[in-house]
Amino acid sequence: MILSDKRILEEIEKGNIVLDPFLRENLGTNSYDVMLGKWLGVYENDILDAKSHNKIKVFEIPDEGFILLPHKLYLGVTAEYTETRNFVPFLEGKSSIGRLGIDIHATAGKGDAGFCNYWTLEISVKQPVKIFKGMPIGQLIYFEISGEIDTSYDMKKSAKYNAKSEFPVESMMFKNFK
Repeated sequence: MILSDKRILEEIEKGNIVLDPFLRENLGTNSYDVMLGKWLGVYENDILDAKSHNKIKVFEIPDEGFILLPHKLYLGVTAEYTETRNFVPFLEGKSSIGRLGIDIHATAGKGDAGFCNYWTLEISVKQPVKIFKGMPIGQLIYFEISGEIDTSYDMKKSAKYNAKSEFPVESMMFKNFK
């Protein structure tokens, strides 16, 4: 079951959902609109290796915007820090973003209960598109969980993306091979 706007507000009051900053005008009927943060990252190497730590170069999106190019993966970040307890957050692109040919995640649209961080976005485009920091980029949708949670994401020793960061975070797949 997806949470409604009233239920999202109730869960924010209870501390089960944290959105910082929270702007009431970003709350939709059953979702919350998130904005593109000011940082983008690109991989330093053109060929990536799943068994290696592929490092990224991070830069700030200029005030005049930045043109994304096809055939390049950009790692962005939400402007909002989020925490989600007792619900599963899903991040989806807004339809206006999709109509510009922008994808905001390759496969990682679902978060875990206990995810406490900014969201790294896996951005790709179909044709060149100019983007701006602070623009609406996606929407968070919250699903109820059936049953009790044994170990939330922020308590998992194997969780690779727990370190709080306002910057995009590169793939940590290489940690699976150790």
